[in-house]
Amino acid sequence: MTDYLADVKKYDAGADEAVVQKIVRHLGIALRNRDSSLVSATDKSELDRVVEKWCGKKLGVTGAPAEAAVAAVAKTMAADHSKSRVTFYYLVAKELGKLADI
Repeated sequence: MTDYLADVKKYDAGADEAVVQKIVRHLGIALRNRDSSLVSATDKSELDRVVEKWCGKKLGVTGAPAEAAVAAVAKTMAADHSKSRVTFYYLVAKELGKLADI
């Protein structure tokens, strides 16, 4: 199994292992397939889904703040060609100040 915590720690040295595990459980079966375990930051429909499903439904944040957080994380992870969905979601939640709400 991929070490999700180590990947998150590349961007947040103080990452909370319990929060990472909650995201892994939330994503469940999506992490079994390589394609669905990664986020394509160049695909607008994919980013729109992250805004709608993760930010809106799970974190309760919609509109411009959610879009700005997703854009900021996409920029932060721009150099990483294989953007882990777990890391991406963690960083979006952190950007929105919602890590405690996961």
